[in-house]
Amino acid sequence: MNSKISDKDKKDWETFLSNKESLPDKDKHYKKIQKKNSIILDLHGFSLTQANKKVENLINQSYEMGIRKLLIITGKGLHSENEKNPYVSKDFAILKHSVRDYIRNNKELMTKIISLSNAAIKDGGAGAFCINLKKKL
Repeated sequence: MNSKISDKDKKDWETFLSNKESLPDKDKHYKKIQKKNSIILDLHGFSLTQANKKVENLINQSYEMGIRKLLIITGKGLHSENEKNPYVSKDFAILKHSVRDYIRNNKELMTKIISLSNAAIKDGGAGAFCINLKKKL
């Protein structure tokens, strides 16, 4: 890595720091969703076991609290290291596929769920999915 910073880069950085314009809030869209009786969970960096446990806890707690919509961000699995390991499934070790299968195969969780669906493009597209929960009786 080059340790010298060019004069142009220094000038650009000084201009950026002196600019009083605020940076756009990339999470603003998610904050709006959260206000509408929903929760967002980002699973980037979780192992499969951790992700499944986290999602199970979230579904149970959300159902008890009356939250009706969950957005689960799994990522697309593009940076997964699974291709390097011949003993790991190329698809099912990736959270994108495995978390949904875990939910579908858990009968207790499925009694609380109306539907599992792909997320809209603005919510993460192929790297996320939505869970619509039933109303607690």
